[in-house]
Amino acid sequence: MPGYKGHITGSLVAGGIAAVAAFMLGYHFLVTPSQIAGLVGFCLLGGLFPDSDTDSKGQNLFYGLLIIGDGALIYFRQYSWAAWVGLFAMLPALGHHRSWTHTWWAMLVVGIPIVVIPVLVLGRSTFMVYLPFYVAFTVGYFSHLLLDRKFL
Repeated sequence: MPGYKGHITGSLVAGGIAAVAAFMLGYHFLVTPSQIAGLVGFCLLGGLFPDSDTDSKGQNLFYGLLIIGDGALIYFRQYSWAAWVGLFAMLPALGHHRSWTHTWWAMLVVGIPIVVIPVLVLGRSTFMVYLPFYVAFTVGYFSHLLLDRKFL
């Protein structure tokens, strides 16, 4: 099984393939450099999340990315969003390594707050804005499970 470097590489490759596939299927979208950074960040978070329940380099990187994101939210006075990030950052503590975080249903469910929270807070019109970030997270998550041979 790959270590954190393999999962980082896998999530970036899977995200790149997904972006090319989306473009080829006709999903032409304009993205800013900050949106691209966000999509890459969510893909990396998804790729590292399954191992965030154990003491590892992957866990350190996962929480390092969350601290940067949460710190940015606090800096820009987005306290409500920072609180949501903090709440969901505690999820991996609810199990032991390779339990629920390494399941196909967790791959689909864990990222749902990425779209649901903005819809609840900002309204339904935000769904399509945040959907690509959910997809990026889920693609990264999928790459982790695939590399760990959970789908073979």
